Amino acid sequence: MTNLLPGPMSSQLGIAIGAHHAGVPGAAAAWVGFTLPSAVAMTVLALVVGGTDVAGAGWVHGLELVAVPVVLLALLAMRRSLAPDAPRLALAASGLLLALGIGGFAGQAAAIAFGAIVGVVLFGARSPVPSLSLPVRRPRALAVACLVTLGALLLGLPLVEDVTDVHAVALVDAMVRSGTFVFGGGHVVLPLLDQALVAPGWVSEQEFLAGYGLAQAMPGPLFTFSAYLGAIEGPAPNGVAGAGLALVAIYVPSFLILGGVLPFWSSIRRHARVQAALVGVTAAVVGVLAAAFWDPILTGSIDGVGDVVFAVALLGLLRVMPIWAVVPLAAAAGAIVF
Repeated sequence: MTNLLPGPMSSQLGIAIGAHHAGVPGAAAAWVGFTLPSAVAMTVLALVVGGTDVAGAGWVHGLELVAVPVVLLALLAMRRSLAPDAPRLALAASGLLLALGIGGFAGQAAAIAFGAIVGVVLFGARSPVPSLSLPVRRPRALAVACLVTLGALLLGLPLVEDVTDVHAVALVDAMVRSGTFVFGGGHVVLPLLDQALVAPGWVSEQEFLAGYGLAQAMPGPLFTFSAYLGAIEGPAPNGVAGAGLALVAIYVPSFLILGGVLPFWSSIRRHARVQAALVGVTAAVVGVLAAAFWDPILTGSIDGVGDVVFAVALLGLLRVMPIWAVVPLAAAAGAIVF
């Protein structure tokens, strides 16, 4: 189910299981247990990176380059599972063009909307109805309140930001929006976070890509990258306060979406056209990830033949070694080579 909803899939699964067995306390406990170790580690690493001059640092460039094979492998895996045939591969290509052509939140939203519409047209008559059943006995009024709250956050936070000009509100808005419009896994959040934090100058491109490289070696969900960004960004709040604010904000949509959808899921899943739309969306998301692979990963990391060779060598290592071992090797090799 969770691969058909926006937000980080692995965390949503844990939240859903916790909610199913123990309601809101169970969901909160599952989230804390799954995210806290990685979030703490990423916050500490952000404080280390933020206290050094990353411009031109070889070890930072090594971390930037390790993101290239990581996202490439993720892209190939998603293509095999979500766009295995010609129609869905064409949808992925359309998602790529829309995401690159429009850019930012609007580009991803356009790709997702296009995928949903075309999915209904192409797959509506033959989309299988899943046999999975996840009965959740929660008041439907509470579910509606969750969805209304999410809508209020998406519409209200930009207005509050304009009126108050408080940076904390802007940070929360960026994270909530990023957590809402991500389909298909954590890697797809990259262009959204890049647009939200790098474009206005809160985080440099080098700090952003270095943090993404560090996140690959962490246990737990990739969305704890948000804690790193909240800790290292400027102006205040940053540090530990910024990390906590960013981490909670990016996960708020997952709680609200699951709370709003789970009570209705058994009835929603029976509609073939809904399933067809979601098939189209997940295919288009492959193109969105391809756009992220191009920008910011390739455009922000690769600068010459030497970088290409280094990235290809890391790709070879990832075929035989775990990623948590390759990341520190990339940093160490970068410090020597660059």
